[in-house]
Amino acid sequence: MTEILVTGGNGFLGRHVVKALRERNDIVRVLALPTEDTSSLEGQGIDIYREDIRDPEAVVGAMTGVEGVLHLAGMMGLWRPMEDYRAVNVTGTENVCRAALAEGARVVHVSSWTVYGMGLGEPIGEDRPLRPLREPYAMTKAEGDISVQRMITEDQLRAVIIRPGTIFGPGSTLNVGRIADRLRAGRWIIVGSGRNALPLVYVSDVVRGLLLALDQPHALGKAYNIGNDHPVSQREFLTALSREIGARPPHLGVPYRVLYAVAYVAERFAEVTSSRREPVVTRHGVNLFGTDNRHAIDKARRELGYAPQVPLTEGIRLAAAWYEQVRAGQKSISAARKPRSTSSANSSPGSPT
Repeated sequence: MTEILVTGGNGFLGRHVVKALRERNDIVRVLALPTEDTSSLEGQGIDIYREDIRDPEAVVGAMTGVEGVLHLAGMMGLWRPMEDYRAVNVTGTENVCRAALAEGARVVHVSSWTVYGMGLGEPIGEDRPLRPLREPYAMTKAEGDISVQRMITEDQLRAVIIRPGTIFGPGSTLNVGRIADRLRAGRWIIVGSGRNALPLVYVSDVVRGLLLALDQPHALGKAYNIGNDHPVSQREFLTALSREIGARPPHLGVPYRVLYAVAYVAERFAEVTSSRREPVVTRHGVNLFGTDNRHAIDKARRELGYAPQVPLTEGIRLAAAWYEQVRAGQKSISAARKPRSTSSANSSPGSPT
């Protein structure tokens, strides 16, 4: 039985990781922000440490006595300036790693496939130089990745770096919920031809890769891609998700270069006007959906014993089922909150009739 700290354990990936750790009888503690609703985790008897990874002293207390750290916490999906992203994804990562180093704990750091760049035209292996798109998330994830590499080399940090694909599955409001909402509303377009490969990976496969990285002694000091080497195209993904939620698949396609230019202008306008709202279209989103991205997982297969277990078509079905369940629940809540009509014979003064 091992005591494990999960930073970001209350997030989408974190909740799946916590569940898997508990199923194998590890003792789990979660580092979460003071403002987060962690009632579901607390109901499971999990110790919650309410701290911010940007504070190096606060992280030390949460780290005391643990043998392993799964560092999932990070900033993503928010329209925030570079310095905010860097404070979390770089400085916060360094704080977690320094605290783990002092404790002698093993770290599994969750990086991102976006650190390699996008649209490189071939399956990318772990030895590819990190050349991310010049936008806050990808750039700061690459900087955090390099910081961990440096600490491994210079400080003998006991760490493994995992670079997962685009994670989706039940509970994913970003990569499932938001897209499904727009598909249902008929507000999604195909970027380019739609034939490009999306680097999707089902959440339980990522969890499996993380636990293998935590357990395998010979993985220390290395980086691994964790993904699915049988990708679906952009059009296949959108068509399958639309079918599962009963929406009409998008047919309108906009050339990649046109949409990228629109995104660039939208981002510049948002910056000039100091808008805190994310533009409707961003360069990151256009690249994410409009470029061909595939990643080799041979190293993880060979050295970790990793192999994806959930075909992406099945993963889409499972994710869509979760989305429909949540949507049905929201409808039930809305219906329950509506005032009920009564007959005039039973009405009291002021009651709806």
